[in-house]
Amino acid sequence: MATFQHSARQGGQYFREERAFHLKHRDMKLDFLFILFITLFLFSCSETLDPDENDTDDELTTDKVEYIESRDNFPNPERGFYRFHETSSRNSNVLSTSFLEGLRSEGITLVYTAYTMPDYRDKAIPQDYMNRIITNMEALREAGCKAIVRFRYTNSQDDLPWDAPEDILHGHIAQLKPVFQEYADVIAVLEAGFIGVWGEWYYTDHYNFRPSEDEYGPRRMVLDALLDALPKERTVLVRYPAAKLHAFGISYTDTVSATTAYNQSDLSRVGFHNDCFLADQDDRGTFGGNRNYRRYWEWESKYLPMGGETCAPSSFAECSNALEDMARYHWSFLNMSYHPGVISDWQTNNCLEEIKQRLGYRFVLTKGAFSNNLSVGDTFEMDLTLMNVGFAAPYNPRDAKLIFVSKTNSNEKYSLDLDADPRFWFGGKEFDISARFTIPEQMKGKQFDVNLHFPDPQETLSEDPKFSIRLANDNVWNPVTGYNKIHTITVK
Repeated sequence: MATFQHSARQGGQYFREERAFHLKHRDMKLDFLFILFITLFLFSCSETLDPDENDTDDELTTDKVEYIESRDNFPNPERGFYRFHETSSRNSNVLSTSFLEGLRSEGITLVYTAYTMPDYRDKAIPQDYMNRIITNMEALREAGCKAIVRFRYTNSQDDLPWDAPEDILHGHIAQLKPVFQEYADVIAVLEAGFIGVWGEWYYTDHYNFRPSEDEYGPRRMVLDALLDALPKERTVLVRYPAAKLHAFGISYTDTVSATTAYNQSDLSRVGFHNDCFLADQDDRGTFGGNRNYRRYWEWESKYLPMGGETCAPSSFAECSNALEDMARYHWSFLNMSYHPGVISDWQTNNCLEEIKQRLGYRFVLTKGAFSNNLSVGDTFEMDLTLMNVGFAAPYNPRDAKLIFVSKTNSNEKYSLDLDADPRFWFGGKEFDISARFTIPEQMKGKQFDVNLHFPDPQETLSEDPKFSIRLANDNVWNPVTGYNKIHTITVK
């Protein structure tokens, strides 16, 4: 077990924390282009490796590297500020690749897609509207963006009824299930929606307005239907802590933990959105005046998505408190357009750029050690130290690979799967990534660039560099491959 001590920025203050973290490695397979498959064996290792375990000659060396942190704002998947887009039954709007590519040029990869359906409160969703949803999903795939998705029946308190009867609503979810399954790759999260004005689960005609704890049955049925409609790897977000607690009949201490996170149970798949963040001491009724609900969100959001928007300027939205609360509640995404007064204040008081960079994850390599001048049969060893200076860890599955690319033939690649889960690389913490394997005959007499690669695990996106994670270091990112080059080694 290795113990790490470090300092990083959080809420404008430097802090130090310790974190014990151990990554195990298993036998892994190197794939050689030209249809050559080579099995390399990874051994269990910790931060400190015993040199006596290596049977090497005197010429083998160890290169020590210190990396430079980048201060640039750049796009990364499933995190950051988002932009709003509405596809309504009363407009003809659809997403375009040009619009989405423009967002990426601003460093934005998330789009809030609000599907407003006032005309379908008493009938099935017609095929032309379903086709518009599919058009949006296809544009997201092509442009390298993902969606925060919400369905609702009205965006005005004056537009009654506020939602659809149970049979109609559940019929709509059944219609949408094939779309959710087919395009889950570009759905970052699905907000529960459907119930009430704006789909925020407050004003409602059919699902118990201001329900008591034992009146959440109809809402639980909607939540169950949405969880069933999505693949197990995706989450549904609810607006209030009480919505999850009372729907599942649990206490605020019944939180997702390191042992239950990402186990695909229903509880591990229900996260949160806060649409009045920092408005006052209770975020306009978000917590119902219950301090324990704040504790619950603080604990749960470590392992579940958290995002939303601000709704009014206030003293609570000032930079120092905003940064502190974003870290405490592990914020991953936030509306860039609302509330404009809050966004403007952040710009004026010089914390907007920090928020842009720290929403969600931001991985920075600090140092590394690599075996070099290797011969066939030698053991390659790598130790990296990585820090997450963001507010949160990634919330969706993410692969972690080591890719070796020949300096003379970029088509000659070896891929090593690392036994690491970036969803446990929490904000404000430091982690070790270690690997070792035996150099095969096929690498003899060549130089290789060593790359870290964090592709999207979905088959539809895994080869698209726009969906790969970029490290926040200077001179490592390759936008053509989606690789982060971290060193070069020579095999004699």
